[in-house]
Amino acid sequence: MLRDETLTNENNGQTQYHHFQSQDDPLRLLYEVSISPVAALVNGDELVIVPEGPLCLAPYAAFIDSNLKHLCECFRIRMIPSLSSLKLIADCPADYHMGTGALLVGDPWVQEISKKKKNRLEQLPGAREEVETIGKILQTTPLIGTEATKEEVFKRLSNVSLVHIAAHGRMETGEIALAPNLTRETQVPKEKDYMLTMRDVLSTGIQLRARLVVLSCCHSGRGDIKAEGVVGIARAFLGAGARSVLVTLWAVDDKATLEFVKSFYQHLVSGRTASEAVNQAMKCLRESDEFCEVKYWAPFVLIGDDVTLHLSTSK
Repeated sequence: MLRDETLTNENNGQTQYHHFQSQDDPLRLLYEVSISPVAALVNGDELVIVPEGPLCLAPYAAFIDSNLKHLCECFRIRMIPSLSSLKLIADCPADYHMGTGALLVGDPWVQEISKKKKNRLEQLPGAREEVETIGKILQTTPLIGTEATKEEVFKRLSNVSLVHIAAHGRMETGEIALAPNLTRETQVPKEKDYMLTMRDVLSTGIQLRARLVVLSCCHSGRGDIKAEGVVGIARAFLGAGARSVLVTLWAVDDKATLEFVKSFYQHLVSGRTASEAVNQAMKCLRESDEFCEVKYWAPFVLIGDDVTLHLSTSK
């Protein structure tokens, strides 16, 4: 969110203070500046946004219009990194991406990553519960703990329609900490043994054909802000062939995320598109007593195409 801003009067050099009347005012201001000028031109209930610069990290779903409605109450929203990315998606053959299969990765074993206690990563029981819950919905056994090694994840990435990873994410780039490879050169793992980097994802050894990659990791939407959007792990997955990526803009609450993914996958397996499933999952949180605040439901952002998956469900 925007803080109260200090504005300088160019005419007299004096400092003027602009005070927002409520915590929702910044979201209304963002709507007025970026959406309102073109709102009348939007046909239908889908809004595809190609942002520039820092606006790549804005929570568009939470913007508030003149009727005091959040933008996600009026539109299904997804983002595209650039117009060239939009063209690549449109030109991709319909049969290129996998039609079935899911790879679920949660709470990788990270206790060996650092022997220095102050730098040791904590295990993520919420991430474990998350992928176990999704596994029951999709009838798929997730990779958890010591099984969720970088090597094993690499082996499976190319053969599934859906990838869901719930793990620690590096704040600067969104790169993901997995369990260290069992076959490694040293007893103490090096970063190359466990960290899933942008370079790894874009390597020629991976032929990614996933329709949807869900990065349920804190800061998975982060990266360097360039002219054509954020360059981070999410952009790497798109560049490697994923048709769409669901990311988070900030650190997410475990309980809220669990409720989000439950609703998201239930709608996804019922045949709804990814943007519809995101929209409905946000609605589920907004209408709850516990997770109705913006910080709980607004960090989730769909980037890329609006895909439909053919997933098996539990009975």
